[in-house]
Amino acid sequence: MSSPLGSGSQSHGRTLPGRGRALTSSRRKSLLGAAMVAPAASCIAVFFIAPLLYTVWMSLHRWPMLGTPKFVGAENYREIVHDDMFFKTLRFTFEYTIVLTPVLLSLGLLLALLVKGVRPGTRAFRTVYFLPVPLGFAATSYLWVWLVQPDVGPIGRLLEVIGVVDQPPFWLESSTSAMLLVTAMVIWKTAGIQMILLMAGLQSIPPELNEAAKLDGAGHIRLFTNVTLPLLRPTLALVMVFSVSGSLLAFEQFYIISKGGPRNSTMTAVYWIFHEAFYSGRLGYGAALSIVLLVLLVLVSVMQVKLINKSDDL
Repeated sequence: MSSPLGSGSQSHGRTLPGRGRALTSSRRKSLLGAAMVAPAASCIAVFFIAPLLYTVWMSLHRWPMLGTPKFVGAENYREIVHDDMFFKTLRFTFEYTIVLTPVLLSLGLLLALLVKGVRPGTRAFRTVYFLPVPLGFAATSYLWVWLVQPDVGPIGRLLEVIGVVDQPPFWLESSTSAMLLVTAMVIWKTAGIQMILLMAGLQSIPPELNEAAKLDGAGHIRLFTNVTLPLLRPTLALVMVFSVSGSLLAFEQFYIISKGGPRNSTMTAVYWIFHEAFYSGRLGYGAALSIVLLVLLVLVSVMQVKLINKSDDL
């Protein structure tokens, strides 16, 4: 005669294999997920986290181009407080960002609205607008340097032929014209990617909403302001974050076109970091400047996200 205890232990024993199989299946899924994430995590660790930690370590040293590094603690960061040139370049970088970002967003949205439909020639226009995007900033900058050369550049000669100017202008003589020239080049090069991103956002808006709004008597302006813009807000936020981040990290276009001139008036923050690290040979101080700029970039990005989330709640 079997005891209750014995039957209970037998039933308990019968549930263990099923539970073991469930645990094994769950563990297999976890291991599979970890294996799929591992390559991306390894790349992030090797190409982002490790260099970032090494930069922080360098920023705590007096690190010459040649010679032995010397640990100085927070001395490089204290020096930044008295670096007037860094704050000057930082102010110029923010001014450049403030000028460029709304122009890019507006032009990208306008182009997206023009090419979002299926009309004759739409694909050709999309291709034409997107053509400058794959070009690198260095190649594009050298192209524009040639275009605006007063002696051989076609832009100055064209303005002279049509009577706008008496002689080909020197575009890089003043800080205003130099910044406007670089801004025009960046807009020409990057408006295409803004157009593609915003066009994808426009195409994700259900057409039923537009049709319902039209049935309610909404015109083009009300349709755009009350339906399109609110639904396009996440895409606009993404494009704005990309644009602001790219503008704050601007370097190649100013290094090649204006060379930071005239009189360092178009030198960006990244350009100054490059100058201190590689021209002056102060790698430790350049690393400290990089960390400060990274912190500012993170703060600006967080502020943008908070403002976007706050506007979504209203």
